Amino acid sequence: MSHDATIAAPARTPKLGRAVRIGLALTLLATIAGISVRAYDYHRVVKWTDAQVTPSVQLVTPEGGHGQASMTLPGRLDAWIGAPIHARVSGYLKSWSHDIGSQVSAGQSLAEIDTPELDQQFEQAKANLARAQANARLAVLTDKRWKNLLQSNSVSKQEADEKAGEAEAAQANVLGAQADVDRIAALEAFKHITAPFAGTVTARNTDIGDLISANSENAPALFTVSDTTRMRLYVEVPQGYADAIRPDMSVQLDVPDHPGEQFSGHLIGSSGAVSQTSGALLAQFEVDNRDGALLPGAYAEVHLPLTGNSHTLTVPATTLIFRAQGPQLAVVGADHKVQLRDVHIAMDLGDRLRIDKGLKPGDRVINHPSDSLMQGDLVQVAAGGDGTAKPE
Repeated sequence: MSHDATIAAPARTPKLGRAVRIGLALTLLATIAGISVRAYDYHRVVKWTDAQVTPSVQLVTPEGGHGQASMTLPGRLDAWIGAPIHARVSGYLKSWSHDIGSQVSAGQSLAEIDTPELDQQFEQAKANLARAQANARLAVLTDKRWKNLLQSNSVSKQEADEKAGEAEAAQANVLGAQADVDRIAALEAFKHITAPFAGTVTARNTDIGDLISANSENAPALFTVSDTTRMRLYVEVPQGYADAIRPDMSVQLDVPDHPGEQFSGHLIGSSGAVSQTSGALLAQFEVDNRDGALLPGAYAEVHLPLTGNSHTLTVPATTLIFRAQGPQLAVVGADHKVQLRDVHIAMDLGDRLRIDKGLKPGDRVINHPSDSLMQGDLVQVAAGGDGTAKPE
């Protein structure tokens, strides 16, 4: 029995050793797998952390200055001719015949003023004229008689000359009285307020019974008549773009009350000087308005054409960095590092900038740069963020 036990014991030893080896191998494999997974996770975390630290940017490529662009400026429309009509005689408004919006022709009556005082002055002037004419006739007859008496030496020459002088003075009095009658007759004609030209009544600031004063400097105009078949468009062009005003140029304009519709204007002149108050050149354009679509005094957005320059590059205004050093653009180099470029803005078009110094064709400019962006910062381009600056 003891001999059999001795023989059986060595047979179990190899199996135990194999199991231990297998266990150790599995443990080693599990350890290696765990280390690999941790290393993989570690590298993922490091890569994610680096990606978070490196800012993502969007890029635009500047466009060349070929072709034409336009700049939008505010403009003001006015009637081709606009006449405020004031009273030349005092009195009370007797009647008016045309209200705002009425079409009138040249010389057509708009209103009538009742002037009783002026009427009496007119009658008095005519009476003075009649008296002067009567005195003149008597003086002429007297002069003729005294000349006949002078021939018979019945009167002295001195007396005859005095009568001749009185006749001449009487004739002068007639002329003076006639002039006074003509003056008051001209004022009488102003009782009827008439349109100075064909147009539209755009204002009426009086009504029946109103006291009309011709001597008040602050009195408002009774009527305003405007010729709106053509319109004048006034645009203040900043000094930096004054060279855009060229002879025979045309502009397009939009008005808020006609959305989606554009009108055309042609240059008829400019002030030829820069205003000291606004720093702008005043340009005047003519706009056809035979259909009456445009209104005097209306606001307009004027699209002023600008000639392109082959030496300038156009970028969005959102790329600009403005610090103590002046205007700058952030450019990404081939090494994905930031280069801050000092630039010169040749023309500010509102949403776009024309750069003539500090930028080269093909540069990759950062759009919407952050305030913390510095020279030499490492950046990465966001997915789909390598775009192109689109010209207008």
